Amino acid sequence: MAKAIEDKTLGQGEKNHVSRFTFQGSISVVLPAYNEEENVGQAIRSVLEVMEPITSDYEVIVVDDGSRDRTSEVVEELAESYPQVRLVRHEVNQGYGGALNSGFQAATRELIFFTSSDNQYDVAEVKKLLPYIETAELVIGYRADRQDPFIRRFFAWGWTTLVNLLFGYVSRDIDCAFKLFRREVTRQVPITSKGAMIDTEFLVGAKRKGFSIVEVPVSHFPRLAGEQTGANIRVILRAFRDLFRFRLQLWREAD
Repeated sequence: MAKAIEDKTLGQGEKNHVSRFTFQGSISVVLPAYNEEENVGQAIRSVLEVMEPITSDYEVIVVDDGSRDRTSEVVEELAESYPQVRLVRHEVNQGYGGALNSGFQAATRELIFFTSSDNQYDVAEVKKLLPYIETAELVIGYRADRQDPFIRRFFAWGWTTLVNLLFGYVSRDIDCAFKLFRREVTRQVPITSKGAMIDTEFLVGAKRKGFSIVEVPVSHFPRLAGEQTGANIRVILRAFRDLFRFRLQLWREAD
């Protein structure tokens, strides 16, 4: 069952707990990237700046999903100065799901946190998620005020509505790229999607396994550099095809 947290409705005791929380553990930060040479450097620096005060035991895994620009070179240059930074490179583009799954498999720390490398999220808000990981296996963000073009917001609304109809309530913002979870979840929830279906497959799988999920509002900002690929009609049609295949697969397994 997913529990949604609203900042304005938090009880005083819960607010105090969040403000007093001190994290003691390790984190793998996964950043999928495709043709993000203009953004990935700043994304990595933001993660390093945020993680240093939180824990000394962390790693930053950047998955270059077959980029045709200098994304890998930018990551390698930063890795020379920051040993926490690791590059996983796909020679051929595998898709968003493939990139995330490679990052999950490469992760070695207790927790996994992933976000996008396009700087549309405030990485510092991971501190809003961490207190809830004490009692939940997954803590996932939802964009309180999504700053994307109308067509992307429209498709996202339709997708989330359909997923919640097909599988029961899963999340209010399924594809929000701001999620924190225990690494053990990836060992018990198989992921096969190579594309945009990965968030749905992962969250539905976690829900079916009985893992607890908490939703927390996070900030969202317009993309200032690079190009978005999620609104590509072929990506959208493939996602809907995979969604219905996934639903049929679960029905067959239940028989």
